[in-house]
Amino acid sequence: MLKIESIQNGIVIDHIPAGKGMDIYKLLELDSQKQSIALLQSVRSEKYGCKDLIKIEGFTEPERLEVLGYLNDGVTLIVIRDGKVVKKYHPVPPRTLKNVIKCKNPRCITSTEANCEHIFKLSSSGKYRCIYCNQEASLLR
Repeated sequence: MLKIESIQNGIVIDHIPAGKGMDIYKLLELDSQKQSIALLQSVRSEKYGCKDLIKIEGFTEPERLEVLGYLNDGVTLIVIRDGKVVKKYHPVPPRTLKNVIKCKNPRCITSTEANCEHIFKLSSSGKYRCIYCNQEASLLR
């Protein structure tokens, strides 16, 4: 049995669908972080059968995790301080996504101009739309 130490101060990203942990790891650019990070894949779970899990010691940027509300509403974020759980919540979809997804419209300015940021806003219908051409984003879930 693999044993991973509990973290004292940081965050745990729990209930990641099996096989999606590495996608979240890359999206959050955790490879460029200086903190201690544990990515566990295909962990047995009574409730979910199988899941992925990410533990980040010393993580202090919870606003970066807002994008998880777009990716999967079943993910649980657990904030740990002094070895104790201080907050447990599901991220909500952010109002704006910046450089998370790319516009698929070939006529969009983001397709023709270099260094143009891909920005999507959450519409009243609950879908993300490109701010430049109003193209609806395809879901990653």
